[in-house]
Amino acid sequence: MRVWYNQTYSSIYNAMTLIRQHDGAGRYHLIYTASSRTVAAHAAHQFELEPPLKGNDYLEWCLDFCRRQDIGIFVPHREAALISGARERFAAIGARVLAVASPEVLALLHDKARFYATVDLPMAAPPETVPFHTAEQFDAGHAALRAKYPQLCVKPAKSVYGLGFALLDEARSTAQILMSGDQYQVGLQDFRAGLAGLGEFRTMLLMEFLEGLEYSVDCVADDGRLVCAVPRRKLVKPGMGQLIDPQPVILQATAQLAAAYRLNGVFNVQFRESGDRVRLLEINPRMSGGIGMACMAGPALPWLALAGFDRGYGRLEIPAVRAGVRVGEWQHAIELGES
Repeated sequence: MRVWYNQTYSSIYNAMTLIRQHDGAGRYHLIYTASSRTVAAHAAHQFELEPPLKGNDYLEWCLDFCRRQDIGIFVPHREAALISGARERFAAIGARVLAVASPEVLALLHDKARFYATVDLPMAAPPETVPFHTAEQFDAGHAALRAKYPQLCVKPAKSVYGLGFALLDEARSTAQILMSGDQYQVGLQDFRAGLAGLGEFRTMLLMEFLEGLEYSVDCVADDGRLVCAVPRRKLVKPGMGQLIDPQPVILQATAQLAAAYRLNGVFNVQFRESGDRVRLLEINPRMSGGIGMACMAGPALPWLALAGFDRGYGRLEIPAVRAGVRVGEWQHAIELGES
């Protein structure tokens, strides 16, 4: 069975390594493609370069690649929504597409303003949020939310890895924050002044700040049914790693989200504590950067997702999650080959 993973984040290295470790029968031949040779290329059986194409041109290239390479299962990340919408075309040439969700849901999950408006999760509601794309909208939203919450934050409606997130510091200027070495903070007055000079800009979110510990939940689902979930609690002290902490409320909330959005394969859900409650931050329709740490708790999630999609989850033995395990990561150097 030839399985293709197209260009994605660096976590694909851990995912393909885990699949090869668990594929004792050698059933799967893993192909990875990217625009340049990366570390992940060394985890695949076969690596190929992707062309600099976008949109429908890239989709047609993917279809041709599946024909030429006799792909049986295609797990897309790049242009995932477009490819998910063309699943019947891929099926017609013998390639089954393992997409996390439908094109509509993928677009929704990548837009937090729209996504939050659809969430019905009383046990872990998302933070109260006001979208804005003008300075006037920011000022109105700030007046409304600041009356309720002691600290607010901002982030883009569309972003990954927390890029663009910042706490609004009401006491210090941005220069003072920079000089003190604090990260992910911006001076409120400087931020307001900057917005006023931009006119209209991409949608940003003004939100109540959730002050507690963060949970990252790596999951496998089958057409909306949660098969396995491994919650990692991020510890406060540097170097302490993360703790496998499968709290019932988090597992229940994750199962409800999987069902509501008909999720498939490997995905990630982020929660954060506020007071004595757990709150939803986002669903990432992809493998998280910490997937390797999650799999130290027992279930090899990328392997389960691939084997379950291929042969049916009823034929798999899913290990129990080892609660209370503390996990971490370290980096090592490898040679990438000739340039």
